[in-house]
Amino acid sequence: MIVIKKRRRLTSASNHIARSNLPGGFGKPSVYHGLVVIFLEFFAWGLLTNPVISTLNRTFPTHTFLMNGVIHGVKGLLTFLSSPLLGAYSDVWGRKSFLLITVFFTCCPIPLMKISPMWYFALISISGLFSVTFSVVYSYVADVTDESSRSTAYGLVTATFAASLITSPAIGAHLARLYSENFVIALGTVVAILDLIYIFFVVPESLPERLRTDQKISWDKIDPFAALRNITNDRFICLICLIVLLSYLPEAGQYSCFFVYLRLMLAFSEDEIAYFIAFVGIFSCIAQTALLACLQRYFGSKETIMVGLFFQIVQLAAYGIATSNWVMWFAGGLAALSSVTYPSISAFVSIYAKDNQQGLVQGMVNGVRGLCNGLGPALFGFIFYLFDVNLNESVPTVTSTMSTSANRTTIHISDKLNYSSMLSRDVPGPPFLFGALLATIGLMFCLLLPNSKPDSNEFYVDTRIIEQKARLLDIDSDSNDKNST
Repeated sequence: MIVIKKRRRLTSASNHIARSNLPGGFGKPSVYHGLVVIFLEFFAWGLLTNPVISTLNRTFPTHTFLMNGVIHGVKGLLTFLSSPLLGAYSDVWGRKSFLLITVFFTCCPIPLMKISPMWYFALISISGLFSVTFSVVYSYVADVTDESSRSTAYGLVTATFAASLITSPAIGAHLARLYSENFVIALGTVVAILDLIYIFFVVPESLPERLRTDQKISWDKIDPFAALRNITNDRFICLICLIVLLSYLPEAGQYSCFFVYLRLMLAFSEDEIAYFIAFVGIFSCIAQTALLACLQRYFGSKETIMVGLFFQIVQLAAYGIATSNWVMWFAGGLAALSSVTYPSISAFVSIYAKDNQQGLVQGMVNGVRGLCNGLGPALFGFIFYLFDVNLNESVPTVTSTMSTSANRTTIHISDKLNYSSMLSRDVPGPPFLFGALLATIGLMFCLLLPNSKPDSNEFYVDTRIIEQKARLLDIDSDSNDKNST
């Protein structure tokens, strides 16, 4: 007994020392600290939209999107396996240290894009072990908000993500034309370093010490297969994770190939693609703030999820059958409206999760998203392969005597040939129609969620009055009750 007590004291002392090594930050923890972290990280990657595509195409010229699916598949699988572990430990050691870890490992491949492309893609895959910034930020937000304002705060997080992509691809393309891709890569590295400095010196810890004291991490919490067992054993987690899988799988797939699809299908230029991203980003910000707040206030989390899934179904169907520019722009607006789905799901889950298990639950949901990030690109690439649609931006081989303008003319003719051949198909984008089918199934499963209804005396009451007592992952308390009886 004495040895055990000494070990516990040493463990608590070492944890205290590890926690005290980081600066305390400025002010009280708030939602805005997490917003800045998300904005800087994805702004850095948004600058690299075109360099990433060109580097991928130069490194794997014959099987560009096949290798893209393999790289993101490994990354997604590692994220799925590591998310419960990182989420559980963030519940014990705090959010700040894990924000530093996730941002560092997510952005560390950026400088290697030009130095060593093979090492760059290798690190991209390995970084999936720590690519859970969204999960940690959502847990950070859950620590500093109450249930009534949490869904709106989650909407701000996803809106900030969209805002970071409004201008960054256009800025990156413009700077690449003025200077070079190397300059853009260096700028993205600087932004990532700035994000790390901001976390280390400015961001305060959000998880109170009283919720971290004497917390134990069991193997069941860090084992990803145990997390899968928890998903299947708990009805609410099972439904939520299934809905996330069915909705985010086509979303991840379309993001991996959509910009090249626009270029080949409708001959969008790089500037037009940047404008399209800005258009979708602006409407996403509006949808995830004003629209999300109104839907949550007057209808509830379940109904908001269903509205988002409905817009996603229509948007994916439009992408699959569209042969004109205006349809794609219209579908882009619907894609922005469908962005209310995931913050509503995160808010729904956070209400059921216990206060000291927010990181674990969000880690499980984010793990499913990470799995989708791997399976989505591979699934879309495989469906394009089945329908004999080649999305590789292959450039015909030309002799060294040809001028730059001649090369551009050749590429333009190749794009036009691909454009006419794809328009001749009855279904230009079969993967998008398959994604619409998956989203439709997800909408059906959403009907099984507990109802959210506004009270007659209140503008908004977040539901589940009866079921709220059955909190997610409250397995230990149930077992204790059984043992006492």
